[in-house]
Amino acid sequence: MGSQNTEGSSDKTRRASDCKLDETLEETFPASDPPANTVETGIRAADPETPEVAPVTDNPAESRFELTVNGEMAYLQYERAKDTFTLVHTEVPESIRGHHVAGRLVEAGIDAARSTGLRLVVVCPFARAYMRKQHDRQ
Repeated sequence: MGSQNTEGSSDKTRRASDCKLDETLEETFPASDPPANTVETGIRAADPETPEVAPVTDNPAESRFELTVNGEMAYLQYERAKDTFTLVHTEVPESIRGHHVAGRLVEAGIDAARSTGLRLVVVCPFARAYMRKQHDRQ
């Protein structure tokens, strides 16, 4: 009975810590990229034409998933450890934003964690927001 109380306390501490991390990430989101929809930058809409999109590929030498659109490469940096698969940072060139490229990269990261049985850890602010948004839709 005492161990259940300790586990419950540990779970509450972990959830409180996760909430603090979420708040910090939201304050700094989007990491190094300027906001896409503001008075300063305007609304960036995708080109009406469907871009030439290659499949997502895993580049283990660089620890990242890569996706090329119209000759430009976007990537999702990850870290693979013994028990975890961490999504670290998503980078998409401005010229190909608005084509759901980053979402495809995050999906590849989620699939990789699932297929290897590793616990998924999400540090990337975009990936965290994407996963929340997808969860809300389901």
